[in-house]
This record gives sequence, C-alpha cells and structure tokens, in this order.
Amino acid sequence: MQITPKKDHRAELLMPAGSLSKLKTAILYGADAVYAGTPDLSLRTQSSFTLEELLEGVRFAHSRGRRIYLTLNLFTHNKDIEKLPLFVETVRKVRPDGVIVSDQGVFHYLREHAPELDLHVSTQANACSWLTVESWRTQGAKLCVLAREVSFEELTEIREKCTDIKLEAFVHGAMCMTYSGRCLLSNFLAERGANQGNCAQSCRWNYKVLARRKDGTELEITPDNKDDFDFYLEEEFRPGELMKIEEDDRGSYIMNAKDLCLMPKLDDYLRIGIDSLKIEGRNKSEYYAAITARAYRLAIDAWYADPEGWSPEPYLKELYTLQSRGYSLGFHEGRLTNLAHNYDRTETVGGWLYAGIVTEWDGDDLLLMVRNLLRAGDVLEFLPPEKMDIIRLRLYEFENAETGEVSDRVSPGQGRQIRIPASHFHSEDLATLKETLPPQSVVRTEANLNEDRQDLLRSNLIGLDMERGLRESSDDRPTMKGRAHIGKAPKLGLDSCCGLGCNGCVMFWHDDKYADARKILADKKIGEML
Repeated sequence: MQITPKKDHRAELLMPAGSLSKLKTAILYGADAVYAGTPDLSLRTQSSFTLEELLEGVRFAHSRGRRIYLTLNLFTHNKDIEKLPLFVETVRKVRPDGVIVSDQGVFHYLREHAPELDLHVSTQANACSWLTVESWRTQGAKLCVLAREVSFEELTEIREKCTDIKLEAFVHGAMCMTYSGRCLLSNFLAERGANQGNCAQSCRWNYKVLARRKDGTELEITPDNKDDFDFYLEEEFRPGELMKIEEDDRGSYIMNAKDLCLMPKLDDYLRIGIDSLKIEGRNKSEYYAAITARAYRLAIDAWYADPEGWSPEPYLKELYTLQSRGYSLGFHEGRLTNLAHNYDRTETVGGWLYAGIVTEWDGDDLLLMVRNLLRAGDVLEFLPPEKMDIIRLRLYEFENAETGEVSDRVSPGQGRQIRIPASHFHSEDLATLKETLPPQSVVRTEANLNEDRQDLLRSNLIGLDMERGLRESSDDRPTMKGRAHIGKAPKLGLDSCCGLGCNGCVMFWHDDKYADARKILADKKIGEML
C-alpha cells in the first residue's frame, strides 16, 4: 500500500513535559510540541506542575513558536467533575494548542463549554482501527493518538482511510502490559488507580511461585531441592497441555516489557505521513528529555533532507546512553517476540549518567546544577542543543558556586551548583560558547558499571539487534542467571500512600487516616497537593 503525504507535510516531534524545567529542556533540544498536565487531572500524578506553572509553560512554548497540549486524560470519578469548570475556565484563557482527553464525558463537556479548544483523543481511549478513528472525527476530534497495540500495517490502512484527522503514534518510551494502559492490577495489589494516573507498575514486580499441599502446608523450595521440581499451568479446556512456569534465583518478571524504541523504523512512519511522533516519559529527567528530543529531532530532519540515504544508527547510539529496560520494536510487526520482554529482571541500565544542567552564565562563568556524584578526573560531556557535536571537559576540582569552596568531589542535592570558568574550555571558541551551551543544556558523565550491569547492558543491545534481524543467534548474549537481584520492593497498602493527595491513590481518598487531609485539599488550587 503506497501513501503519498501531502506536499510540505512534516511530522511533529512531541515530547513529554513532567515539569516546567523539563518542558523548557525539551523545547530547547528540538521538540515541535510538548504535552503536560497538572497531577490531579492527568494520568501522571507525579507530574510537578501547578496550574500556574502550566500556564507559564504555555506562554513559554508559544513565545518560541512551539505548541503545547494539555492532558486531561484521566477517567473521571464523581469527585473529579467539580474541578472541571475551573480548569476549563483557566486554560481557555491561554489557548493551548490542544487538550488530550480519553473520557467521553470530559470530551463532550469540553465540546460544550470550550468549543474553541482542539480536542485530541488520548491513547487511553484505545483507538485501534480506522472505524474508531473516524468515529472520533465525526464527534469533533482534531487528532487521535493511536493505541500502542496498532501494528504498522494497521497504521498504514488507518492513514489511508482517515485523511481528515491528524494521527499520532508513540515511537519511544515505556510499554504497558495491559490494553493501552487500562489496568486493574495496580488497584487490586496496591490500591493505586492506574486509570487515574497513579499506577504502581505491578507488572514489573517480582512474582514468586509457591507449591502448597492439599493439607495446607507449603512445600519449601530451597537451593538444595529446587532442581527436583518443575511447575506447570494447565488450562481447563486444554487438558494435558502443560505450560511450564520458570524462574531463577530472583523470581520471574513475567509481565515486564522492555521499552519501546522505533528509531530503527522511523522512516516508515515519516514515509506514510504520520502527523505527530510521540515520546513517552513525563517522569523522566531533563537528561532523558534532551537526549530523546535531540536524537529524534536530528533523525527526522535528516530523513526529510535525504530519505534514501537515511540511517538510524547514529541516533540509536545516542538513545543507548539513556537508562532503559532494553529496547523493543513493540507491535510494529503486529506480533511481539520473546525479545520484547525482560523475564529475569526489571531495573534500568545505561552507560551514562545525568551529570547536571546549565542554569545560567554568570559573566564568563558557567553555573552547573549537579545531578549526580562527580569525582576528580571525571569527564563531563556537554550536549549542545540540536547538534550531534559533544563538548568534553575533564575536571579535577569543583568550585561551589555559592561559597567558592573547592573540593575534589561534589554530590547533588539542595540546589548545589558548581562554577566552571569559560577559560577551562581550551579547545572551544569562547566567543560562541555561550550560544552553544545556553541555560537548560544538559551534561552527562560515563557510568561506572559493575560486571553484572555491563552484562545487562550488552544483553539489552544484542536483544534489539536480534529483533531487527541484525543477529541470528543469541549465543553471545550474556546470561543473567545467578546474579544478585538489584531493585526496590514495592510498597503496599497505606505504606505506599505519601499522603499528598494523588488522584489515583485509593487509600488517600477512602481511608479514615486521611479524612482531615481531604478537607484541607478541597480548598487547594488545581494542581496543588499537600
């Protein structure tokens, strides 16, 4: 099926913005648009936006000719509806470029009370077919975000049949093991509402299988007898068809998906004229926002400049510097492979760490907010926005920007900044250095990985190569068996509630412990928590 995009059509790069700082970073590094929301009315309760900051973000984006879409994509309960009038009254004054909605009631409320706002249908609405997309168009939607389960073949047909509505597709970020994010695991296991933005990520927990005798006693599986047993599931209508349950010393992460990365297939999406390419990750750092925006921005521009000569490799190399669970092509081909899951562990790994972010230039001194431990001799890599060039600087001492104290190491925290004179950049043109590294520029440093994490990183890279057909065998894929588990235990029940008033936290909204807090929160502004 051959689709010819409209003349002068260019895909939009849409980046997440979990805070005002991340919003500015994403725009600096090449985002055409960002999406953001307050924690009580979007699907990210950890989003760090008050309503006032959100309005500032709108003004910032528009002043630079970029677009911003506000997320109002939770599934409402009765208590949420009373917030809608104030939210709508406020946002319509600043005219965002669109509002992302999943709830039918919210959609029609906005159509009635703010008809001038463009409505975008969230991926939570589970649009997987051209019929669904067309239905949303007839109701007044300007853009539809397709479900992650949509294959590229299906996407191509949707694009061919739905020409009068914009289409948006996810190309990078975390994958959800349930149907486009509709999940009750978190509600049942941690009392945290996934469909209201407070998912506990129960699919990434470590589950262990126990055997119990008919008399009620449990069979203890020890290192000495574990090899004496095999465990199987047998489904009611398939007697005799045994499905083996396997785990190693750490357990089994049977629902832990790798992260989506469609950079190797980006040219497919650009070729058929997808309107918006979406990156997931509002809870990630400024470093994540900068690296993903820069990599996809340069990749998109390079494809439009030379489609036939385009290659994903230089941009993939940058994405590999991020902490991830390993990358997968997701449902691009229609069916997942065994390489799309991490069955034996869930933590993220990457070869580089977020070292800091440029806050300002004080005369000829660069001020750097420290985000990770820095030691004497570390090489800092400064990443200029919208360029693949890297500026490297090795530092043997660090000057505290506030006190002037000099030390051989510096830790993050409490807004700690270091002062770096421009004269330290010996090989750079000092006249243009300030333009090359403006405020919000990010800096990284190489991670010191132990053998276990080096193996995990190599395994992740080899897995994506195999999924792309670049390797035929996994013989050289490092084994994770027998390694110590690295990770945090999930918090349950009241222990998992911080008491700040997250919208999806069942404990906060229903437990007597927080009765007084609920009364206080009722008088707070939209976007404020305790």
